[in-house]
Amino acid sequence: MNAARKRKILILLSSLVVLSLVAGLVLYALRQNISLFYTPTQIVENQAPLQRAIRVGGMVEKGSIIRAQKGLNVEFKVTDYTKTITVTHTGILPDLFREEQGVVVEGQLIDNQHFQATRVLAKHDANYMPPEVKAALAKKVKT
Repeated sequence: MNAARKRKILILLSSLVVLSLVAGLVLYALRQNISLFYTPTQIVENQAPLQRAIRVGGMVEKGSIIRAQKGLNVEFKVTDYTKTITVTHTGILPDLFREEQGVVVEGQLIDNQHFQATRVLAKHDANYMPPEVKAALAKKVKT
C-alpha cells in the first residue's frame, strides 16, 4: 500500500471517529431534554421515571376536576380506562379542557399515583386525539 492510500484511509478513519464523538456528545446533551410519553397504566406499574420531564396522556375522568377557591390551582384525574393517576397543575388551562376529553400533560412524576403538570394540552376538535393516546387506548380496549 502506498503512502497516499494510507493517508486517505487515516483521514477517513479520523473523520469517522470525530463524527462519532460529536454525535455521542450531542445525544448525551439532549438526553436530559427528551420528554417521553407514558400512559397512566405504565406510571402506576412504575415504568416511568420519577422527577424527570415526561408526558402523560389519557382521558380526563368524569367528575374529577377540582379547582381551588383562590388561585389557579387545579387537580384532576387522567385515565386510560385501566388505571388512573392524579394530576395537579397551577396555571391557566386550555379553553377546550373538560371532563371525558383527551389530554396530554407535561411535567414530572411525583410518585406512581401523582403527577405535577407544567403544561396541559387539550384536544382541538371533536375528532382529534393525540396519536400516542389513541394508540394506547386502542391497545387497552383490544385486550
